[in-house]
Formats: sequence, structure tokens, C-alpha cells
Amino acid sequence: MDRLTDLHTALVILAAGLATYLTRIGGYLLVSRMARIPPRMETALNAVPAAVLTTLVAPAFYDGGLDVKIAMAVAVLVGLRWQGFALIAAGWGTAMVLRHLILA
Repeated sequence: MDRLTDLHTALVILAAGLATYLTRIGGYLLVSRMARIPPRMETALNAVPAAVLTTLVAPAFYDGGLDVKIAMAVAVLVGLRWQGFALIAAGWGTAMVLRHLILA
């Protein structure tokens, strides 16, 4: 790699870090200056976790193979009854079994 590529990569990383910091601190400053959070803003903030989860899961489901789709379906079914580690273990275990024993 040449020095220009290394410098460019370093600048991109620094810019991404700065953008992340500014968006986090900006949200904190905005909300901390309010005496009361308006109902519409509270509704929007409550929707953020589902939106973030969707942006993480949807591409994997769309681009993933049959093993990923089945593992996600199993994880959803387990998630209807249990939380946390059981959900993760069921999805991961299903993907591993499908990848190594059935789809290999």
C-alpha cells in the first residue's frame, strides 16, 4: 500500500468517528435542553431500536442463503417464548448445523 492510501483510510476513519461523536452528543444536547419531551418525539425515539434492528437483519436475510433464512426463522420462533441467550443460541446453532451437516 502506498502512503496516500493509508492517509486516505486514516482520514475516513477519523471523519466517521467525528460524525458518530457529533450525532451522539448532538442528540444528547437537544434532549437535555428540553423541559419535557414532546409526545411525537418520544414516539420517534421509541421507534429507533426497531429501525436499527431492521437495518441490521434485513440485509442478512436478503443476501443470506437458505441456512441464514432458516436460522433467522428459528430465532424468531424461539424469541417468541424466550429472550437473550436462548434466542442467539438457537439461531447460531441452527445456522451451524445447516452449514456443516446438511448444506455442506
